Amino acid sequence: MRYPALISIVAAACIAAGGAYGASSREAQGREDYVRDPMPPGFQVISSEVDGPVFADASGRALYSWPVGSQRNGNAGEQKGKPTCDNTRYTENAGLMSPYPGGLTLPEVETRPSCLDLWPAVYATAEDKAVGKWTVVDRPDGKKQWAYDGFALYRSVLDKEPGDVLGGIARGGRGGGGDGGTRRVPITPAANVPSGVSVINTNTGRMLVTSDTKFSLYAWDKDGPNKSNCDAVCLESWKPVLAPQTAIAPGEWSIIERSPGVKQWTFRKRPLYTRIDDKRPRSQEGSDMPGWHNVYAQQAPKPPASFTSRDTTSGVVLADSNGKTIYTYTCIDDALDQHDCSDPDAPQAYRLAICSGGSQERCMENFPYVMARAGEKSGNRTWTVMDIDPKTGHRAKPGQADALHVWAYRGRPVYTFAKDVNPGDTWADGYGEHRATRNGFKAFWLRDDFFGGAS
Repeated sequence: MRYPALISIVAAACIAAGGAYGASSREAQGREDYVRDPMPPGFQVISSEVDGPVFADASGRALYSWPVGSQRNGNAGEQKGKPTCDNTRYTENAGLMSPYPGGLTLPEVETRPSCLDLWPAVYATAEDKAVGKWTVVDRPDGKKQWAYDGFALYRSVLDKEPGDVLGGIARGGRGGGGDGGTRRVPITPAANVPSGVSVINTNTGRMLVTSDTKFSLYAWDKDGPNKSNCDAVCLESWKPVLAPQTAIAPGEWSIIERSPGVKQWTFRKRPLYTRIDDKRPRSQEGSDMPGWHNVYAQQAPKPPASFTSRDTTSGVVLADSNGKTIYTYTCIDDALDQHDCSDPDAPQAYRLAICSGGSQERCMENFPYVMARAGEKSGNRTWTVMDIDPKTGHRAKPGQADALHVWAYRGRPVYTFAKDVNPGDTWADGYGEHRATRNGFKAFWLRDDFFGGAS
């Protein structure tokens, strides 16, 4: 830990002062911009709280694809132009994840929905025409379906209101194929950034990084609007992000001339830099330096006001009011259609197997829900309060007397861990199968870059 005293101060004030969630009072709180390419009639772009711009249908329902991904013993998902999500109701696992052999009976098979039950297809008509990356593909059942960049499009039944994006995480997020299962992803327009710059998902927002190395971009409070004050001493630690001589600034971007013939990119009038001492992608170490901040195209919604943050040997975690680390739960089953099993309406057998050996009562002892105070709200749609049946872990019925009022992130409850004794303990980070990428618990990292961080 290179700057322990300063980091402790940052961590302690992280939520209350907007530290990890607010780069500075000068950081624009706008929404992320995107490239406006032609779309077929009936589609639009919505501005989501976590994933930035996302394609949606005319009613504001987000659109998802299911790109093929590799598992331990095969592939799952869809290839371009070949939709496979159908009305089949699978009763056995596929054996894609060793050491589990195929043929094991899935939980709650009597009520297990089909792929199309959870992911309604975005159907097209014979008259619909391709526009750019938007095409029409033929389904095995003879119907036609819209596709984007070749991948068939679906909606998620988890999205209840226009603007919801609860079925998956957009580009740059963690997860996807491999040991973590093959997840659905919302489709997104191209970010309106210059060549050489990318936008990635972090728990603190949509962060600007370099396209090749994914190193973070920073801004300095002592710069003026579209004016760099970074002098020779400053340049020993910070490298301006240079613009080509022929570059044209898109959207909220501008170009300034540092010296004759040397041009520098600015974003929302703030000159941009990389940190020379950064050794890891998407680092936030530069923000430990007074006056310097990571730059976001869009910042993440703030967690509940009662939440805090704590520093650890690996970074800064989100914590409850007592300083106990907040954990999220991730689950993808091993059937061919790869159902998400982290939602409270999904079978709870997977979660109970990981946290207690099958008992909801013991599971609540080991991984207690983070309870919400009466009338407590977050002020955004990402952090919500939901009612949970304490006997089953499913969503409680309306008016259920013994329902637990718990905090949820993106529609899933969050937890603490009983064996975390001291503030900043993260003993359950990666608790589960394959470091919890397939089925298990992960700490909610606001930063994970002190010593390489969490996986």
